[in-house]
Amino acid sequence: MTPDPLAPLDLAFWNIESAEHPMHLGALGVFEADSPTAAAHAADLLAARAPAVPGLRMRIRDTWQPEPGLRAPLSFGGATREPDPRFDPLDHVRLHAPATDFHARAGRLMERPLERGRPPWEAHVLPGADGGAFAVLFKFHHALADGLRALTLAAGVLDPMDLPAPRPRPARPPRGLLPDVRTLPSRLRDALSDVGRALDIGAAAALSTLDVRSSPALTAESSGTRRIAGVAVDLDDVHHVRKTTGGTVNDVLIAVVAGALRRWLDERGDGSEGVAPRALIPVSKRRPRTARPQGNRLSGYLMRLPVGDPDPLSRLGTVRAAMDRNKDAGPGRGAGAVALLADHVPALGHRLGGPLVSGAARLWFDILVTSVPLPSLGLRLGGHPLTEVYPLAPLARGHSLAVAVSTYRGQVHFGLLADGKAVPDLDRFALAVADEVETLLTACRP
Repeated sequence: MTPDPLAPLDLAFWNIESAEHPMHLGALGVFEADSPTAAAHAADLLAARAPAVPGLRMRIRDTWQPEPGLRAPLSFGGATREPDPRFDPLDHVRLHAPATDFHARAGRLMERPLERGRPPWEAHVLPGADGGAFAVLFKFHHALADGLRALTLAAGVLDPMDLPAPRPRPARPPRGLLPDVRTLPSRLRDALSDVGRALDIGAAAALSTLDVRSSPALTAESSGTRRIAGVAVDLDDVHHVRKTTGGTVNDVLIAVVAGALRRWLDERGDGSEGVAPRALIPVSKRRPRTARPQGNRLSGYLMRLPVGDPDPLSRLGTVRAAMDRNKDAGPGRGAGAVALLADHVPALGHRLGGPLVSGAARLWFDILVTSVPLPSLGLRLGGHPLTEVYPLAPLARGHSLAVAVSTYRGQVHFGLLADGKAVPDLDRFALAVADEVETLLTACRP
């Protein structure tokens, strides 16, 4: 495999990281166990299978010279993704002592940055204290993989799944060395459109920072500590709310987060009246069969969560209306699409401006709420079924809480990642999420 230059957004994630603010995402999976040795067997399988997954062998190397095929100003100071000749899976797969609380142990492991000199991923196998279950915490640097790519990499070391064979695609005609002159007018229009879109995004982002009341609980000074919690709710309950009120499952889940924040802020004494934090809702713009299929291609929607509204159905209606407006505008415009501006910054700009950008995230949004799709088929490791899976989003500098959501096997799993010192009561927020689902169900009953 030849070195592959990092896409602009990957490079941004690589350069905004610091020891106190690691930029890895994760997932905590819980598996059934049928023997006390199940976890050790799972660790052996992960280590044995990892070398066969090309993406897991890739390290990220900083570059200070032009990469072949790229203009010097764009690649100078960049980085490439390339095979690690010293790759050893035992450096990445670790078996730990038995744990009585998977989330507590995983929270401490999420604090530790990944080693940047080798492929930036880890798999931590946590045996259960009672021998009836074990957990695996996967960590992937955001420069190596976004949520979809991380799912693909993790699936490569789980048991093979019986999937239908893909349908053959028609071959594309070979492209010439010179551009087709007939496409030049459209390319010029696209370039001008990109400039206009960038200006539009920048203006919208600037306006989004005005006239906002959030909560100090969401934007406290970062400590570098991490705490995680997980909540599983019945997908049928979420569908019942959706069918009763309209909208989408995602609308309901965002409204659940808004209601849980209201309940949590009131219980801890911070107060929710008038609070409308800005939530960033990432949107994948990944296109299959692109030149860099493993690169991050993310945009996002930015919306005010109606935390201050006391009516659960009114909160849901506000969320649904805001998401409808965002979808009508599309993910390529508006304040939530700031990530797309990375494409307009040269590599050296990402390297020099990384620390500044990481500190500015709190001015752009207050909380991240993201959805990570999972296959509906049952996943297994060493024959042991995966029963729960909690996605974990990176926590930006100056933010106290990030929420990631996945649906799997009839349940919705909320993965909650927080700054350990700013949010010592994360378990109370987890309870508030479950209570808010019940509140919506009650409100939907005749």
